[in-house]
Amino acid sequence: MNILILGAGGREHAFAWKISQSPNCSRLFIAPGNAGTAQYGTNIELIQTDFPAIKKACLKNKINMLVVGPEEPLVAGISDFFNADPELTHIPVIGPSASAARLEGSKAFSKRFMQKHGIPTAGYREFDTDHFAEGSEFLKTHKLPIVLKADGLAAGKGVIICNSHVEAMAEFELMLQQNKFGEAGRKMVVEEFLDGIELSVFVLTDGDHYVLLPEAKDYKKIGEGDKGPNTGGMGAVSPVPFADKAFMEKVKKRIIEPTIQGLKVDQIDYRGFIFIGLIKVNEEPVVIEYNCRMGDPETEVVLPRLKNDLVSLFRAVADKKLNEIDIEIDKRVTATMVAVSGGYPGSYEKGFPITGLDKCDKDSLIFHSGTKMVDGQVLTNGGRVLCVTSFAETLPNAIRKSMEVLKHIDFESMYFRRDIGYEFL
Repeated sequence: MNILILGAGGREHAFAWKISQSPNCSRLFIAPGNAGTAQYGTNIELIQTDFPAIKKACLKNKINMLVVGPEEPLVAGISDFFNADPELTHIPVIGPSASAARLEGSKAFSKRFMQKHGIPTAGYREFDTDHFAEGSEFLKTHKLPIVLKADGLAAGKGVIICNSHVEAMAEFELMLQQNKFGEAGRKMVVEEFLDGIELSVFVLTDGDHYVLLPEAKDYKKIGEGDKGPNTGGMGAVSPVPFADKAFMEKVKKRIIEPTIQGLKVDQIDYRGFIFIGLIKVNEEPVVIEYNCRMGDPETEVVLPRLKNDLVSLFRAVADKKLNEIDIEIDKRVTATMVAVSGGYPGSYEKGFPITGLDKCDKDSLIFHSGTKMVDGQVLTNGGRVLCVTSFAETLPNAIRKSMEVLKHIDFESMYFRRDIGYEFL
């Protein structure tokens, strides 16, 4: 079958790498893709939310399946667009409906969903501009630290942890009255702070059944020791040492199964990935957030450990036959380290040549994020430029291998964290 992947980052490069291995994939297209995805298929210049242009590309290239990487087109309703168009209904979309994507697209909706279905999460209140005064009074006596979340999509930057009431009041005003996050921040969720260690759990569901993929832990802060501002992700490891069989059984019974059942009870059609951001608090799993797609850079450590044919899994999603699939996992450890442009996550320059991409051994993979090909030369084209994922029997060795590959790669002002997985070493 001909498959189109929507997206341009490291997650989509990992999808392209994995899907291209499938005997069920005849031709692979990536829109818009990057210099790395071009190794496995044909890049198409498309805007991810330009649905009519995507339709045109699907019909032109006789696409048989659409795999949606990022959240924005899902929240905007690309699955609904395909299902409503007679010319496109034969193309299964791997990604939930707009209604289902509210699990990520609206923090307030996801909190209400968890509360309704008894899924453990932090206590919260929600406020909008009409209730600014009420929210301000609530913040004055709230236990510190205070977590403020923009309700909508804010490119991963809509969560602020405030360590004083003055800071919380100031940020609350910036969000609700000065449009710090634009439309995404017109409603706010004020949440209690949870102290624990985080992990990411990934589920693929056909709406009735689900399979559990390898878990991962990512590292959001720019600086070593988890210091500095948040980024899109500086690295990840899989498996997560503390996520043992007993802990994951709690995750299944208390979180995953009530989530799948809750969607069915609420008559919300969900076919695709559910990324559950968890925190372990006193040995118990608690949900921080849902995402309606795979994470990045977690995908770059999860998919390499998945032995199954990914296209067969997607076909089972479309046919509602995931209950017939047994997931096979590589027992080895994977660790990925992200190389970023100087200045990221603030302002940075693009267009620098990247060297050393050919210096990669058999136990390592290079996934591109912000790159482009110009006259045969790979150039930087984003804040997160690429990542190196390595396999090993132990986490220290996987990290060492990734670091060795990164030592051979170079571009202007390149930076990467050397302490990924530090708390497990």
